[in-house]
Amino acid sequence: MGGLKQDYWQNYVDGNWVDGGAGRLTVENPGTGEPLAEIALADAADIDRAVKAALACHESGVLSSMRPVERGRMVRGMGDYLLANREEIAEMLTLESGKPYWEALVETDGAARYFEYYGNQAETVEGRSIPLGGDYLDFTIYEPFGVSAQIIPWNYPLEMTARGISAALATANACVVKTPELDPISNIWLARAAEAVGLPKGALNILCGLGHEAGAALSSHPDIGNIVFTGSVETGIRVATAAAANVKPAILELGGKSAAIIMPDADLDAVMDSVRWGIYFNAGQVCSAMSRVIAHEDVHDEIVDRCVALAESLSVGPGIERREFGANMGAMVSDPQRDRAEGLVEAAAAEGATVATGGRRLNLPGSFLAPTVISGVTPDMQIAGTEVFGPVLSVLKTGSEDEAINIANSTEYGLVGGIFTADIDAAHRAARRIRAGQIFINEWYAGGVETPFGGYGKSGYGREKGREALWNYVQTKNIAYRTR
Repeated sequence: MGGLKQDYWQNYVDGNWVDGGAGRLTVENPGTGEPLAEIALADAADIDRAVKAALACHESGVLSSMRPVERGRMVRGMGDYLLANREEIAEMLTLESGKPYWEALVETDGAARYFEYYGNQAETVEGRSIPLGGDYLDFTIYEPFGVSAQIIPWNYPLEMTARGISAALATANACVVKTPELDPISNIWLARAAEAVGLPKGALNILCGLGHEAGAALSSHPDIGNIVFTGSVETGIRVATAAAANVKPAILELGGKSAAIIMPDADLDAVMDSVRWGIYFNAGQVCSAMSRVIAHEDVHDEIVDRCVALAESLSVGPGIERREFGANMGAMVSDPQRDRAEGLVEAAAAEGATVATGGRRLNLPGSFLAPTVISGVTPDMQIAGTEVFGPVLSVLKTGSEDEAINIANSTEYGLVGGIFTADIDAAHRAARRIRAGQIFINEWYAGGVETPFGGYGKSGYGREKGREALWNYVQTKNIAYRTR
């Protein structure tokens, strides 16, 4: 397969490196705007071959007949491989996605953590016995769906793939992964990890393809057992509809417009630390980003001033030059993504909001947007309910806890939410009333791989992360035996 600097990368199907039926796709470096490399582009026939390879692996029983502890060791070994190659992986991830190198290291370590966690969970998926009286022995077992289809987003291409396939493989499912078109190359190291640990042929297949062709072929394939999708609401609806036509379950993690409620007694230093990570990490390209701050009127003006100072303190430029942890930010993933975010900021200003800082592309080659703060936002404005998916923070003013919660719940989404307050009773009141799948109290992104994640409303359904994710990949079978 060559090294980091190669000009062409292949797909991985049935244990082999293969070209794509749709030719090649050019991957660009958003930090420079220049071409980075080419990758094989899969068509529907390639997807069909990959699904058939995964199905053959499943039907052979090579994964399901393995002792769970042995399967778990292989899964953990894939994480070890990532850690052993973390600098090389992070270099490629930075070049293809635009994020700072140190953020790419964080993502690589996060991907490895998923393999560690779910590898350790492999031997804990246990059934139970059900008492039916002296004449019966009744028990449940869990069986894999077979082929798990995974359609991966571009914002965390390595970590989101690891999140899905680690749980799928731990529960003895074979996987077919459609990588994102914008930054597919770092997933190559997951195929290499599979080879390094001796994963059976067909257990992991990784292909780059366009959504309307390869993605559509995968989500509608009759031989998949389930499909896991992370991305936009519009595409998620299409994926779920295609899967439903074959009566296949879908797990959807879609958009968000998450809000942090700031009460007057909040620790504002803690708030600002969370704003730093909540909206400017990965240039705000995070489903669960802190895209709205709902600040009580007593602290609103100070919050705006401090957010502006924070945004203006960030050094923005090519991620490959930002190798050390610090107050810096890289490029967005592409010019169209940058242009969309910039357009939403312009629309907010036209509606009467104030662009307190940023809101413009930078005079640099590449897909850069200045870290942005918009004040004077009201709930009826487009920017208050539309997911920007960029480094754009909207600040809204509130006069009460009830009003703040109503504003937080006023969008069609419900992925995460948060409240910053010293009043534990107020925190728990808000946690119960905010309609979202995960609530952060006094720290945005609290939790980890161990904590379940998923949305309400148009943020999707199903849960990933934590033990809850394991149930996405198994079916319950009940066995009842009459003893006499």
